[in-house]
Amino acid sequence: MSSDSREEREKLKEEYKQHYRKIREVKERLARSKKTQNISDALKNMDTTQLTDNFDEFLYKVKSKIANVEARLDVAMDSLAMSEDDAIAEVERDEELKKAKAKETLRQAKIEMGLLYTEIEQQADSISVEKTIGTKKSTEEKAESSTAEETDNSKKEN
Repeated sequence: MSSDSREEREKLKEEYKQHYRKIREVKERLARSKKTQNISDALKNMDTTQLTDNFDEFLYKVKSKIANVEARLDVAMDSLAMSEDDAIAEVERDEELKKAKAKETLRQAKIEMGLLYTEIEQQADSISVEKTIGTKKSTEEKAESSTAEETDNSKKEN
């Protein structure tokens, strides 16, 4: 009988082990699914405007670097067979490149500041301002000062 009870205990022990293995596997799957759910929730809640702004800025920097490298490559290729006339053209191209880069930078700044600028313009248009420092000249005083200037100029010429 003791051997039967021992065998039954061993069977029960194996069944418990299997049961605990299944429970552990289910818990691991649950933990993985929770992690996946948390990641997907985080991705859904991300601020896409900031992400796209950062991406646009990165893309602009990459494009400008590429343009700069291409310009340098062109300069290097042209310098191999450059003459004096080509040197002048080279300087002009460099100036044009600088102007283009400045225009692009200005355009980017205008885009970034566009909303602020229009808001300031609207506020400035809505404010009515009168001159507070100095006095306004009357039309007679303006005429007198202009004739005095003309006589001074004619004296200097003589």
